[in-house]
Amino acid sequence: MSIIDISEVKPGSHVTLHYRLSLADGSDVVSTFGDKPATLLLGAGQLAPPLEEILVGMKTGHHSTFQLKPEQAFGPRNPDLIQRVSLATLRENGMVGEEFAPGDLIEFNAPGGGRYAGVLKEVGETSALFDFNHPLAGQALTFEVKIIGIL
Repeated sequence: MSIIDISEVKPGSHVTLHYRLSLADGSDVVSTFGDKPATLLLGAGQLAPPLEEILVGMKTGHHSTFQLKPEQAFGPRNPDLIQRVSLATLRENGMVGEEFAPGDLIEFNAPGGGRYAGVLKEVGETSALFDFNHPLAGQALTFEVKIIGIL
């Protein structure tokens, strides 16, 4: 008698899988297909929560592709997250004399010891304009997943 793996992905599962996240034009954002599979702990923040939710209930061997609207993936773009940061604040974050160019992703220290990041849009004489939206916010995405194993 053979042992049948009937386990399914649950919050807290360690999941070994191949996954691909691609833009509407088909270009890959990330893909493990053709390389080593990833092993993730569901709920540890290694994958965006909406993507983790898709995995819940899948069984070993499951292979699917999902078309995600922006609100199903990283959410819509929030215009309130485009903000000016004074050059003084940048200096306080230890960024004195560093050379930045529009498009750079800059990390900041958050109150309470966390970190957050923003994409530099432009630098003015007294401030810089940052977009603190997730880089994939507002984008429709394709999420392909193949479950290899579940612990």
